[in-house]
Amino acid sequence: MIGVGVDVVEIERFRRSLERTPTIRGRLFTPSELDYVAPQSDPVPSLAARFAAREAVMKSLGLGLGAFGFHDVWVERVASGAPSLAFAGRAAEIAAERGVRRWHLSLTHSDLVAVAYVVAE
Repeated sequence: MIGVGVDVVEIERFRRSLERTPTIRGRLFTPSELDYVAPQSDPVPSLAARFAAREAVMKSLGLGLGAFGFHDVWVERVASGAPSLAFAGRAAEIAAERGVRRWHLSLTHSDLVAVAYVVAE
């Protein structure tokens, strides 16, 4: 195992940030992520979980916010519906430098918080 990262995002605080700065959605999330959450009656919990996933990836690599761009890591769904991570750019380079061969991701949210748990292997 190379690292473990976990992040928790307060959903209402995240909602206020999205409302305050509407263009932030495009800066934080990929078009595929935005398409995935678009049909949901309230996409904010899912977006908060995806934001937490990016932070958890950074932590699993021993890095802090800003180590790579937000579009360098995103959440996809495999055929079974399980979430998985996809990488590009600097995030992919750092992961390769650290020897990461596999990623494990778990996402969840309640009414109050969204949580992402990442294992870099």
